[in-house]
Amino acid sequence: MKNVARMALENGMVIGEDIYSYQNELLYPKDTVVNEKVIAKLARHSIMCVTVKEEIDYATTHFEKVRLSSEFKYFEFTYNDCMPIYCQIMTDFVEKKIPVRMSRLMDLYVKITSCARNGEQLLDFLYNMLPREDAMTHAHCLNSALIAGVFGTWWRLSKEDIFLLIQCGFFYDIGKLELPQELLWKPGKLTELEFTKLKTHTMLGFNLLKDQNLNEHVIKATLMHHERCDGSGYPSRLQSDKIDIFAKYIAVIDAYEAMTSARTYRQSLNPFQVIENFEQEGYVKFDEAILRPLLYHIASTQLDFNVRLSNDVEAKIKEINKAALARPLLQQENGELIDLSREPDLKIVAIY
Repeated sequence: MKNVARMALENGMVIGEDIYSYQNELLYPKDTVVNEKVIAKLARHSIMCVTVKEEIDYATTHFEKVRLSSEFKYFEFTYNDCMPIYCQIMTDFVEKKIPVRMSRLMDLYVKITSCARNGEQLLDFLYNMLPREDAMTHAHCLNSALIAGVFGTWWRLSKEDIFLLIQCGFFYDIGKLELPQELLWKPGKLTELEFTKLKTHTMLGFNLLKDQNLNEHVIKATLMHHERCDGSGYPSRLQSDKIDIFAKYIAVIDAYEAMTSARTYRQSLNPFQVIENFEQEGYVKFDEAILRPLLYHIASTQLDFNVRLSNDVEAKIKEINKAALARPLLQQENGELIDLSREPDLKIVAIY
């Protein structure tokens, strides 16, 4: 809501708070629609300023409110201002072999992250960014670098390791810039031949970076970020003890970014949908010591939010279930509890 001078009121505006005269008489209740008659009566009672509703006041879900906030709009402007610069830096490296100055990338990182108060808000902002079809691969890596700074803090890494993890985020999928866009972002399921070609991006990226003046963890993360702890990954089907630790971090970041970014063919997944996807197979494919505390942190940031379930019931998140992080304990307005760990058919479909 915002305060508006009576002289600036326009027909169709909606009053946000009850308006009282100086004799404490209710002139108009909130939600009254402004018209000429309303403005005239306010003038007769010498009301100089009133509160009116803004677009954000009609938002329902948490993420709609974020999207309509002035903070997000500033973040979006800054992000979109930085994106072409990032694209040019990486494209020049891939196509013209112009070395990347890490300081330039970090300047972009600082400029964008300074628009958010904390890591939770940064993730909310990224969740609300709409995809640009001409820069989806670049956005995937830029977003991963931004996420790396947040997750690195949650993992309690040293400042040096967080800086290194951010570098991994910038570079790890660079091999995809040598593959066709229509292959990378095909809406439907890839054919076996298409998937085989897609998997070459790890080796393509490794070949691009191996002779550059980069930390070995950045190069290994580029090669190994699709390896899985159970040996089911690629390109070398490495098992847990053979996978570089930063590649393990990036594997989680890569999967998280993919699930929480909107695509032209699907909506972003909400935090509990992301957690559920990880829980279904995550503790086998990803390093449990890395993944479990991260998922708990993500779930904990949702405490006290209201949710809507797949049966249209609404309730508040009261407690996180450590044994099943995607299925918290909820409380309805009448006080009745819903333990989602005992309700396998119910899903959280929206967060308020």
